[in-house]
Amino acid sequence: MAVVFTLLVDGNPTLAFEARNSQEAQQLCKEPWLRSDLQSLKSNGTQLGTASSSLSVRTANQEEASWFTKAVAEAPAEAEDMVLAYLVELDSTGGDLES
Repeated sequence: MAVVFTLLVDGNPTLAFEARNSQEAQQLCKEPWLRSDLQSLKSNGTQLGTASSSLSVRTANQEEASWFTKAVAEAPAEAEDMVLAYLVELDSTGGDLES
């Protein structure tokens, strides 16, 4: 049975995700793609993370788990990727959206 965990970036709850256990959750902190994503995404004009940011995980609290459950419900049915529910408001990345 999977558990919802929260990724802390420099001590700040940043995203919620599901893993089978704490060891599997810790592995996410070692993923280069995650650190890259955190460096490219911003919230209120501030990068979510840097190359030297401290990444850690803990079991999600009830509110964080609720955000994750909502994100899973909104994910496309055919999505096979890991669902990451950001707990912070993300700035627009440009794309088709106007600023």
